[in-house]
Amino acid sequence: MQARIQGTTMPVLDVQLDPNESVFSESGELSWMTASIQMTTHTQMGGGGGIFGVLKRVAGGGSLFMTEYRAVQYPGEVSFATKVPGHIVPVQVVPGQELMVHRHGFLCATTQVTIGVGFQQSLGAGIFGGDGFLLQKVGGMGTAWLELSGELIMKNLAPGEMLRVHPGHVGAFQSSVGFQITTVPGIKNAIFGGDGIFLAMLTGPGTVWLQTLPISRLAHQISEYLPGAENRRPQVGTAAGSALLGGIVGSILSGDQ
Repeated sequence: MQARIQGTTMPVLDVQLDPNESVFSESGELSWMTASIQMTTHTQMGGGGGIFGVLKRVAGGGSLFMTEYRAVQYPGEVSFATKVPGHIVPVQVVPGQELMVHRHGFLCATTQVTIGVGFQQSLGAGIFGGDGFLLQKVGGMGTAWLELSGELIMKNLAPGEMLRVHPGHVGAFQSSVGFQITTVPGIKNAIFGGDGIFLAMLTGPGTVWLQTLPISRLAHQISEYLPGAENRRPQVGTAAGSALLGGIVGSILSGDQ
């Protein structure tokens, strides 16, 4: 098996497979493939937690199905392109050194790699589309390719070293890194700071991959230019604006994370 990443702003991963070699991805990730590649759809790959693991993944917003791409009789090639501008990152996975990856970050992997839900927390209505915050756990053994949006920043945290990050900028991190969602300190900071009311706290040791273009922020910027955006945008002094402000204050005072 050989893999190469082509392109810059919107890269594509080309995986060249020898006969009987295969990779898998969530359904819908395929860009193109040669005629010698056979597709097989499964509800799970690599022993990722059984039926309960599948249901938990779906409940967290993941795909019910995984698709395996196998070269049959002859060598073949299968390709996966990024959905937004960013980077494709190859990582080696070994037992006991799992990776935590943001909900849209898993692109594909070799078949002995497992994928499941590693962290899930509701952040209140309106945050990340109301779906809460989800991290996928990538484990097992083999190679996985991650899709991180925007520019890629790697930080190696020393033991006890702490980094506070807007949750959307968390691309991936090693399982040795401590992780929790916290609220922004101070009510005025939360309401008027303009950076949201939640922060991810990452504590070393371990490697963290940060992405500069959170998909939630990209979607928010695009939504302002869609038809009817003016009618959907809450205005200060309106009932919608008051409800939004009330919800934020309520979340802060109740400690809802």
